Amino acid sequence: MARVQTQYKCSSCGYTAAKTLGRCPSCSAWNSFEEVTPVASSKSGFSSAPRVPSSAVVRLNTVAMQEEPRTPSGVSELDRVLGGGWVAGGVVLLGGEPGIGKSTLLLQVADHLAKRGEKVLYVAGEESLEQVRLRAVRLGVESDILMTRDTNADGIAALLEFERPKLTIVDSIQTVQVDEGGATGSVSQVREATARLTRAAKETGCAMVLVGHVTKDGTVAGPKVMEHIVDAVLMLESVGHYRLLRSVKNRFGSVGELGVFDMQERGLIAVDNPSSAFLAERPVGVPGSVIAATMDGQRPLLLEVQALAAKTPYPSPKRVSVGLDARRVDVILAVLERRLELSLGGLDVYVNLAGGLRVVDPGLDLALALAVYSAVMMKPMPEGIAVFAEVGLAGEVRSVSQSARRITEAQRSGLQRLVAPPGAAKIGTSKSSDIVAVKSVKDAIRAVWG
Repeated sequence: MARVQTQYKCSSCGYTAAKTLGRCPSCSAWNSFEEVTPVASSKSGFSSAPRVPSSAVVRLNTVAMQEEPRTPSGVSELDRVLGGGWVAGGVVLLGGEPGIGKSTLLLQVADHLAKRGEKVLYVAGEESLEQVRLRAVRLGVESDILMTRDTNADGIAALLEFERPKLTIVDSIQTVQVDEGGATGSVSQVREATARLTRAAKETGCAMVLVGHVTKDGTVAGPKVMEHIVDAVLMLESVGHYRLLRSVKNRFGSVGELGVFDMQERGLIAVDNPSSAFLAERPVGVPGSVIAATMDGQRPLLLEVQALAAKTPYPSPKRVSVGLDARRVDVILAVLERRLELSLGGLDVYVNLAGGLRVVDPGLDLALALAVYSAVMMKPMPEGIAVFAEVGLAGEVRSVSQSARRITEAQRSGLQRLVAPPGAAKIGTSKSSDIVAVKSVKDAIRAVWG
């Protein structure tokens, strides 16, 4: 008789163990182990009879290529992040902190589609229909949007089969439950509900958005397998009164795209030119302020790098950085001291990436070096100049990725000069922009201040 051995499996990552564990050693999830009984096998583990495959195989070069049809969402910044719009049968997981504007954005998107005559289904699991109606009135949404409070996964799937909507919004996936036991919002319930709704979306060709809660560290709550089931994962972040929509995963577009929205009383308004928005309050003629052509994911941005140097009364001067990698800041300060003989030993140095963003980009090195030099020497940066390049330990200037997109963004904003690595001069195509190629930080200082 075959021997059957009970095992325990982590419902979050699938790790198996011979006994139940309080914390999964693979994904660090607590109390996630469930008892599973493997199928009994023969003593040898093999059968003498040949096994017949249950499915056919096809050759890769015989598979027909088909472009996925897309439906524009009506919001330009959302279409940028999605890769052109909603994909029929595609499932998107939207995460973000409570009150950041997820429901507001999706209600606006539903309004745009409904005004074009498309059928939209809104599953209100978090709020009552009256609360959703109040938000719609505040946003000026008066479209014919189908709504339901049914949070059963099979019930929602039946509605998709009957109504055949163009877009379905589930707010939120943590409120959806399956008929099998388990508390609503538990790991097993969220995983199974996501799988069933995804299957229903694929079968009906309906685009679907699942709103997900986030944990303390900002990641989507629930099993990690939920992010593998869906086609795209978008995260909504808050930077002041701006909202940033990032693409973490996208099977139908590029990862790392960034959309910028302005939170206003009438909802989230797409910001078509974020560079101008972030530079709108930049002071003119103040030492320590430099415009940097940087990349946030796949989005080129012009941001202001600020620096301030002040005498310190303490033996150990302060080094404070906001929005920049603190270790790269220390490297740049060391290069300025050793290669340019800039005395920083008795100065507190504060650097800041204005606007509240946090960007990790080697292309900010040269802008940071020029900002610190400008603050220490009290020399304001001339107007109309943008900077980008990586700085090495020898004080040399190195090339960075996406140089063409940085140059295009600077030229689109009307900046007359661009201080860049040597290879960037061959990329620029606009005659109105003067690209100055430099090989070292010293050359950059001479190019800017003469």
